[in-house]
Amino acid sequence: MSYPNKHRGEIVAEIEGKSYRLCLTLGALAELESAYGDTDLLCLAQRFEKGEISARDAIKIIGAGLRGGGNEIKNEELAMMQINGGAQGYLALVVDLLQATFAPPQNHRQNHIQSNEPTAGKS
Repeated sequence: MSYPNKHRGEIVAEIEGKSYRLCLTLGALAELESAYGDTDLLCLAQRFEKGEISARDAIKIIGAGLRGGGNEIKNEELAMMQINGGAQGYLALVVDLLQATFAPPQNHRQNHIQSNEPTAGKS
């Protein structure tokens, strides 16, 4: 499997001893909006920012990420799969996936900050 494209929000995770690419694509995010009854991406991001993630949430988020990464795995199948680290491993995977999706890339943020700084000698 090739390296994940972090600029697209992709991550790779090992589930059941197999590597999977996960990505919360626009379609995967729409799936989550529908599952939670949220009206937009901001509501969805705010929901996850609270840090209150249940096992059902983990299944929905990871499942959507798997499907967004091109894997045909249903949530019911995912619920029966194992990951290293058990519940803590699933939570870490959810956090990694949400950060890859919603957190701006560090170098992009730094470039934006630098481009907005006044330059010496310019008025």
